[in-house]
Amino acid sequence: MWDYSEKVLDLFYNPVNQGAIAPTDETDTAVVFGEVGSIACGDALRLHLKIQPSTDMILDARFQTFGCTSAIASSSALTELVKGKTLDEALHITNHEIADYLGGLPEAKMHCSVMGQEALEAAINNYRGIVTEHHEEDEGALICSCFGITAPRVRRVILENELTTVEQVTNYVKAGGGCGTCLANIEDILLAVQAEQTQAPAKVAADIAIQAATSTPTAAPAPLTTVQKILCIQKVLEEEIRPVLIADGGDVELHDVEGDRVLVRLKGACTSCSSSSETLKMAIEAQLKERVLPTLEVAAV
Repeated sequence: MWDYSEKVLDLFYNPVNQGAIAPTDETDTAVVFGEVGSIACGDALRLHLKIQPSTDMILDARFQTFGCTSAIASSSALTELVKGKTLDEALHITNHEIADYLGGLPEAKMHCSVMGQEALEAAINNYRGIVTEHHEEDEGALICSCFGITAPRVRRVILENELTTVEQVTNYVKAGGGCGTCLANIEDILLAVQAEQTQAPAKVAADIAIQAATSTPTAAPAPLTTVQKILCIQKVLEEEIRPVLIADGGDVELHDVEGDRVLVRLKGACTSCSSSSETLKMAIEAQLKERVLPTLEVAAV
């Protein structure tokens, strides 16, 4: 059984603000709703807002949901959080604030708070006449067919919640929680996000190295620290080497750095290619020597 807080259980057994808001003819109020999820996917939420146009104030909020204990409690919590706020203030409410209001949610149920945040965004966008972004449900965009989750949505939730594991992604958006065939793709998105996040520090490290080598003509170049060296190597691998290998069905990942010895793991077609040794020396080592440090040596693990 899930370890629910008393607040979650109370709002499940005694939900507040449940139901719809009837349309109004009043000139100083407007009623809109935002909808996310689907019954076919297991969770669905429609959030209704009553707004005062002159002040952009949310006068009332109600919900209709199909889902579990956490979904009902999260929806109730959201309606309480948004009432009395302006639209701009409401847009700053995060899924973590919803969970905190409830005294916490089991990590496997965090997707319920995410669903609330997305329904709020959809409702406000509807009111403002903004088309909420919907990604094409084609092979390139849809990553989880079991729950209808797109790759851009997975990426956004990873960034917003600083997720680092596939299990966390499943907990937050349910992707990967069905047949499991998308788990490898989710991991690829995680790795891509992590690689992007290292690019900024890698650029700083590279700039430091260049500045140290050129600022004083008579001085010897300052050596890279171990961290700077690893960041620079990772940057070159991600931006210049991996795209070429992937295009030919191969891949490479950094395993470890021991002094000037760079240990990499060949993947994909590179593992069975007869010219893998040439790939190591000519495609990888030569590039790293030129772009990072001329004393580097590359070996496979």
